[in-house]
Amino acid sequence: MNALDRKAVAAWCFYDWANSAFPAVITTFVFATYFTQAVAPDPVSGTAMWGHATSIAGLCIALLAPLLGPVADHTGRQKPFLAAFSGIAIAACAALWFVRPSPDSIALALIAFAVATVAFEVAAVFYNALLPKIAPAGKLGRVSGWGWGLGYLGGIVCLAVLLVGFVQNQTPWLGLSRDGAEHVRIVGPFTALWWFVFAIPIFLFVREDHAGIRFGDAFAKGLADLKATLGFLRARPDIGWFLAANMIYTDGLTTLFAFGAIYAAGTFGMELSEVIVFGIALNLSAGLGAFAFAWIDDKIGSKRTIAIGLVCLTAIGAALLLIESKTLFWILGVAIGPFFGPVQAASRSLAARLAPPEHRAQVFGLFALSGRITAFMGPAILGFVTLAFESQRAGMATILPFFLLGLLLLWRRVP
Repeated sequence: MNALDRKAVAAWCFYDWANSAFPAVITTFVFATYFTQAVAPDPVSGTAMWGHATSIAGLCIALLAPLLGPVADHTGRQKPFLAAFSGIAIAACAALWFVRPSPDSIALALIAFAVATVAFEVAAVFYNALLPKIAPAGKLGRVSGWGWGLGYLGGIVCLAVLLVGFVQNQTPWLGLSRDGAEHVRIVGPFTALWWFVFAIPIFLFVREDHAGIRFGDAFAKGLADLKATLGFLRARPDIGWFLAANMIYTDGLTTLFAFGAIYAAGTFGMELSEVIVFGIALNLSAGLGAFAFAWIDDKIGSKRTIAIGLVCLTAIGAALLLIESKTLFWILGVAIGPFFGPVQAASRSLAARLAPPEHRAQVFGLFALSGRITAFMGPAILGFVTLAFESQRAGMATILPFFLLGLLLLWRRVP
């Protein structure tokens, strides 16, 4: 790689640092816990409502991603779409400041969270489609892994700043008051600012070909391409089976991310500050795993890397459902972290390897769709089981079959 290539790769990876504040702070460790513990009437109903919002967001993503991917292919431009949907997500995060610790704020919290989630995932379609433009075929795995690893590191730093400066600080920065949970509500605007600032390099240093057709023509052609998608998948059954497997195991991952901190707070009695410290430790182990497996992906292949991760997630996840000790939860929770990143990063690099150059954004649109078309199922099932058994532990148990079925399809059907 020449110096310009390295700059582009670094800028691309840094977008993972930028947007990873959203899943770390909003979706998983801080705002989700705040919502179920302080905004919702009780943790069980809060868990169910969070699940419903996640499900609705998943349906919206399923409608948008497969259309916008082909549009980006035909225009030859991913960055304008990346900028637009990143901006929507950033604005929605900023709006979370107005979510007060009262049931009166439930609607605002869920709407802003759902909008941010949709925009986050759709932006990822165009971000992922830039990967083959900045990385040669033989280094897709490691560059994808570097991005995930840097993203986890960004989550660590962001969580640490919020913990030290606001959540644990008896005199929070910026003169914020602990009354009305201002020291917690600030996580929304802080995430928005973090995302905005650190996303700038990708727009400055990653170049793309603008030789495509106009947006209006691309939109019409994108609609036509949707009809041809089934034919494309029939011609490439390997891509179809991979997308089916990814659809299932990613549903399990998405549900685990959305409810892991809620489970820690509700079942093991962790306070918000302890949840954040746990999140920092988990992101550290996940980041190290993503970096370590980045080279392994290129050595043994993406399929084997994903399989290793899913087997370990299932085994450790089952143990986490059986234990009662908070200490064991800490140990196993940190141990499961190294296998999050490899599954996600290797899935992205496998999609890049399978995608024909002229259909990259389309494949990544389908990739996003496969990760979201049933994303409502995991949270919906978890929410239903949690309410039915009045147990977060029972609800979390519904995640494991998604890992196992996805692994079975991947191993048997993807060459």
